[in-house]
Amino acid sequence: MASIHPTALVDPQARLADGVSVGPYTVIGPNVEIGEGTTIGAHAVIEGHTTIGRDNRIFQFASLGADPQDKKYAGEPTRLVIGNGNTIREFTTFNTGTVQDKGITQIGDDNWIMAYVHVAHDCVIGSHNVIANSVQFAGHVTVGDFTLIGGISGIHQFVRIGDFAMLGFQTRLSQDLPPFVVAAGNPAEAQNVHQEGPRRRGYSVERLSLLKQMYKLLYRKGLTLAASVDEITALKATPEAQADGALGDIDKMLAFLAGAQRGIVR
Repeated sequence: MASIHPTALVDPQARLADGVSVGPYTVIGPNVEIGEGTTIGAHAVIEGHTTIGRDNRIFQFASLGADPQDKKYAGEPTRLVIGNGNTIREFTTFNTGTVQDKGITQIGDDNWIMAYVHVAHDCVIGSHNVIANSVQFAGHVTVGDFTLIGGISGIHQFVRIGDFAMLGFQTRLSQDLPPFVVAAGNPAEAQNVHQEGPRRRGYSVERLSLLKQMYKLLYRKGLTLAASVDEITALKATPEAQADGALGDIDKMLAFLAGAQRGIVR
């Protein structure tokens, strides 16, 4: 059975799995589903068509599943979907999607999302990300896996952030940030290749060397983006590319660059 504080208001139609804990004065709407082992602090509001997985920790005063902040929204039953094992801190605001996009705002698994983070409509955030205090995601943003996003940063609508990318404190990001790249500034500028995160995930010396080579081709050789793509493609023939998983890193970078509609951070 779920453990619900007597002062909480949980709609009878809401579906709470065994082991869910709901704190004082929290409000949960009728179209909410919450998985086993998730804990919800005091004064949270979870509404809309919202699905939350298992073993999440949702702190006090979070607002999840409210209508999107989009003037075109006309009450359509769009959704918010949150995965498993996330930590969602105080005063976070995650909105549902819009029918002008895919209709879903989605959060993956094992993310650490700090206080005052706003995730706007139709964002897709992957897994294993660390998102610091007061980061603001505009609508339609896509974030990969294993990223680090510094506090008080603003992400422009439709921007993409690649796997293992890192964004410095108080950065304004208005173009796509490729995988494995560290950027900072207002506006954002590329600073370096991000190797520490991949190293902690078990990347070999050869794979880390390949990441550095891709970064140099993008940012240190004075090449156009098209020429950089050709040179990165040629890396597939190098000895480093034969390391376990290295070809996947090249393909990941090439796929990301091919989808850059707003240009990339330079």
